[in-house]
Amino acid sequence: MVREEKLVNQKVTYSLYKNGEFYIIENVPARVNEETGEEFFSPGTVEKIHQIIMGHPRPARTITTQVYEFS
Repeated sequence: MVREEKLVNQKVTYSLYKNGEFYIIENVPARVNEETGEEFFSPGTVEKIHQIIMGHPRPARTITTQVYEFS
């Protein structure tokens, strides 16, 4: 029996740590698998994410967060 994935349109939060900087992009459109939570992005959305990260536009807001070592 083959199970069919059920994908729903949602807005998600995308995060990335690159070159010592942490990026959080909110309200990113994605197709989300209801069972696994896996997120799928359209090519246009991926391009826009890259533009935001590479272009360093002024952020909507800035947050401070704590960092811990796992050891």
